[in-house]
Amino acid sequence: LADHLMAPTRIYVRAVLALMQRQDVHAIAHITGGGLPENLPRVLPDTLAARIDGASWQRPAVFDWLQQAGPIDDAEMWRTFNCGVGLVLALPSDSVPAALDVLSEHGEHAWLMGEIVPRNEHAVEWH
Repeated sequence: LADHLMAPTRIYVRAVLALMQRQDVHAIAHITGGGLPENLPRVLPDTLAARIDGASWQRPAVFDWLQQAGPIDDAEMWRTFNCGVGLVLALPSDSVPAALDVLSEHGEHAWLMGEIVPRNEHAVEWH
């Protein structure tokens, strides 16, 4: 547990700069305190929302332990912790495969976690 809690913050700048030299990146959200529900809407216009597929990544076990030990409900977990997502990039859907390749070439584990959609009610939608 101590190793996970004391691990240094990942620095994404080299990978993201390399990506930005090759791809059009529309927005970048660093997922810190406030988690996805508070940080992601800050980079989106009021007319758009992020539809997130919560099953698109494996949440690190330390977050499962924290949630159980808390106990902490799901909404509070997403609001308080990054749950394994340190940075979110919004880019055109047709450039996702190439972007994933560039990020992988620079040592990052990246994945498609959702899509940007017209906003109905919430700035972040889960499915």
